[in-house]
Amino acid sequence: MSVNQIETQLEAITITIAHLEKSESCDPKVLEELKKERSRLLKELNVH
Repeated sequence: MSVNQIETQLEAITITIAHLEKSESCDPKVLEELKKERSRLLKELNVH
């Protein structure tokens, strides 16, 4: 996957996480999975 695609996914996941954290009716499991995916993408980009 190209860097631009990973960065685009990372941006979308980060925005979604922020939106869900502001929403009081979010599913904690979904939020946790998104955070794991964000961490994985950051590692893939070497931006720990």
